[in-house]
Amino acid sequence: MGNIEKVWLNQYPEGIAPEIDVHAYASLQEVFERSCERFAGRPAYANMGVSMTYQELEHASRAFGAFLQHKLGMKKGERLAIMLPNLLQYPVALFGALRAGFTVVNTNPQYTARELEHQLKDSGATAIVVLENFAHTLEEVLRKNPELRLRVITTEVGDMFPIVKELLVNAVVRYVKHMVPQWHIPDTVEFNAALREGNHLTLDNVALAPDDIAFLQYTGGTTGVAKGVMLTHANLVANVQQLGAWIARDLVDGEEVAVIPLPLYHVYALTMTLVNMKIGAQVVLITNPRELADFIDTLRRTPFTMMIGVNTLYAALLNHPDFEQVDTGHVKVAAAGGMAVQRVVAQRWKERTGVPLVEGYGLTETAPVVTSNALDIIDWTGTVGLPLPSTEVAAMDDQGRVVPLGEIGEICVRGPQVMKAYWNRPDETAKVFTADGWLRTGDVGSMDERGFVKITDRKKDMINVSGFKVFPNEVEDVVAMHPGVLEVAAVGEPDEMSGELVKIVVVPKDPALAETDLIDHCRKHLTAYKVPKIVEFRSDPLPKTNIGKILRRELRRKI
Repeated sequence: MGNIEKVWLNQYPEGIAPEIDVHAYASLQEVFERSCERFAGRPAYANMGVSMTYQELEHASRAFGAFLQHKLGMKKGERLAIMLPNLLQYPVALFGALRAGFTVVNTNPQYTARELEHQLKDSGATAIVVLENFAHTLEEVLRKNPELRLRVITTEVGDMFPIVKELLVNAVVRYVKHMVPQWHIPDTVEFNAALREGNHLTLDNVALAPDDIAFLQYTGGTTGVAKGVMLTHANLVANVQQLGAWIARDLVDGEEVAVIPLPLYHVYALTMTLVNMKIGAQVVLITNPRELADFIDTLRRTPFTMMIGVNTLYAALLNHPDFEQVDTGHVKVAAAGGMAVQRVVAQRWKERTGVPLVEGYGLTETAPVVTSNALDIIDWTGTVGLPLPSTEVAAMDDQGRVVPLGEIGEICVRGPQVMKAYWNRPDETAKVFTADGWLRTGDVGSMDERGFVKITDRKKDMINVSGFKVFPNEVEDVVAMHPGVLEVAAVGEPDEMSGELVKIVVVPKDPALAETDLIDHCRKHLTAYKVPKIVEFRSDPLPKTNIGKILRRELRRKI
């Protein structure tokens, strides 16, 4: 199939060009270094009341990259895992690694040992930066897998703070809140020691091409086995340029303050922080948005002009009495992604702040943003907006033919932000690309006659918990490990707070098997958001196809 009619271009806000210059920057390294030069004295990142300027970030990331090159001996293309929450150490490690020519493997610090082991083995990471709070999980993986030759850099929460605050915060985290379980990993390097050593070293210039891999961003994709999405520098530069063009009329370079409460290991937060870096915004990192009182206190003290989040986070803010004390008079943009925005949340947000909640759509494989509503929409549209510049979107049937506007099909995407491939998974890569380069998203929806895209369902069985993907195969594999289980299926159940909850339907082998037995078992092997919240026991076999595959669809129908 060749080109399609881009009906959405007629709906573009004034001043937004249909195409972006994909060759404006060769790499994220170039984007970063230009911004550091242009906005040197401006605050770049802030966290817990401490900020660093673009010049300070440039110096720290240079030192970190030089340390990786010369002290750890890492070569271009090697993978560095970053296992951190939103702290100032994150951008230092992130940009240090990218400038030094390495590929970043973003790693959820809440991973269990089983999940972390898979990601480290699959990615072939040769070094990792980990917060001490989670080092015990890494220790378990390394003890079980002595063949993993991993160089380990550890850090504490307050390591980038001024010395008095650093000592105080680290002492409170360790001795008052008891948030650092015992761990022992030989030959680790402290993050601050790495920076001190790196200050005396030279960062070697590494020529990066657009096709070089910037990130291995892990996702379940079409199956429950987590796969590394190969996102190139060109993919990320393209999405940064696309989003930059989309927001250019509303935001001013060097003047914005953006609040990022979503974790930087999530692709949506990652790309949005890159967009803000390009325009010289100050990015305020929220380490734990679940601590709503602290989060709202930060908002109260921050004249922020931009914020990103998921539907559930905006709902939680609106439902908290202290949010009334937040001055939202500076806000220009409130963006939402990761899960569907509910009409009631969008309406309440607009009433409270006077600013619309702008919903977009994307996926890890598209770096991630594909479509967005305009920033000046009046009300909730019920759609995920229009394709971004240089992006083609179409709803297709199973034969790869475009269905008529308004009809339902699988949402397919083509554009410069679409991934290179799945890491070491040519078979999985082949499944998701058509012969002429369209990415099959696995999401079902339609495009209306104006070009607005609506997502109606999922072709995959993925469960969406507060914007995080949970894949039934993975949950089922863990539950099936329990000796008291005969059959299991995992499905999503609608939930007002999180969008969906994980529900398991179990045929027990042991009649004494209890719900608490399964929940406790899952907590040992799954990140918190993947742990089932509902357990249903059945005595009859689960419904299956004629080849024995469990029909999750039938189970969802009975919810």
